[in-house]
Amino acid sequence: MRKNSTKNNRINGEVLRGLSEIIREVKDPRVSPFASVTEVFVSPDLKTCKAYISVLGGDKEREDTLKGLNSAKGFIRRELARIVNLRNTPELEFIMDGSIEYGVDMSKKIDDVMKHDDESRLMRGETAEEVKEVEEDV
Repeated sequence: MRKNSTKNNRINGEVLRGLSEIIREVKDPRVSPFASVTEVFVSPDLKTCKAYISVLGGDKEREDTLKGLNSAKGFIRRELARIVNLRNTPELEFIMDGSIEYGVDMSKKIDDVMKHDDESRLMRGETAEEVKEVEEDV
């Protein structure tokens, strides 16, 4: 079976939905309420599952959430077996996903550059209307 087969994609989606529900139920105080499952890859033989977790917050929140989830692996796997009807319930591996933080950081940098560019134009004597016209053309 290929990794990107329709069946495997469907299983990945089901496991993602199941893990998203279960993580909200974990009672470990280390698990951030702002933790979410961004992506899941279940191996074709259903033995392993890599779950990418994103946490809104600082490094400490990310680290604590990862520790809390690893500590609750047994509970999470048992609940996943109950929710998702699979032949084998995969062994879970939680991986911190930095893509959302990276996207937010890049967006902020772009906004800063655009603001600096607008200020530079205004300082050169361009009117606010000319600056807006240039922005609309882009």
